[in-house]
Amino acid sequence: MIIGLTVLRRDRKVAQPRTGGERSSTRVDRQSGQAKIIVVMGVSGVGKTTVGKLLAERLGVEFLEGDRYHPPANIAKMQNGEPLTDADRLPWLEILARELAARRAAGKGVVLACSALRRRYRDILRAGHDDVVFVFLQAHQAVIQRRLDERRDHFMPASLLESQLVALETPGLDEGVITVDASQSPEAIVDTVLQQLEMRSLAPPRDDRALP
Repeated sequence: MIIGLTVLRRDRKVAQPRTGGERSSTRVDRQSGQAKIIVVMGVSGVGKTTVGKLLAERLGVEFLEGDRYHPPANIAKMQNGEPLTDADRLPWLEILARELAARRAAGKGVVLACSALRRRYRDILRAGHDDVVFVFLQAHQAVIQRRLDERRDHFMPASLLESQLVALETPGLDEGVITVDASQSPEAIVDTVLQQLEMRSLAPPRDDRALP
């Protein structure tokens, strides 16, 4: 079912005629008229970059790697095995929020890989808008630890996983997050996310007006 749904999405993209100024990297939610802004979140080693790149490719939008925006001081601190504080993360999150805002203003879709561990971090990225969809990748600690132990050429050591799990605030139901089991293959994860996005775009708009 998920694969068939994904194929339909691709077929629609190919079949749609383009105008001279239209760019293929822009995907617009049919219900809201807004370009999709998606943040793939979770602790280090859960697969944010791999899933985010594949999701961006399937949606035909830009991918941003949040780790690339860390200031040198943050990277040095993590390389030394020191967890980041809220004060360390704030300038980084504000930079990422500006990147999302720039894509929003340009009407472009984007997928961002960012830990977004705490609710207040996610609120910074939302910047008061309701168009940011968070995809929360979850997996057992043992699965994540094994991935981190096998990972090479990354500035964050596996020893910091415990501190990230302590800092993690699982998104509440009111945040409208798409939660996916990250122990699956990246392809299966992205299929699930695309299915959830499609269901949301087809859902009728909520009517919050009080009944007479």
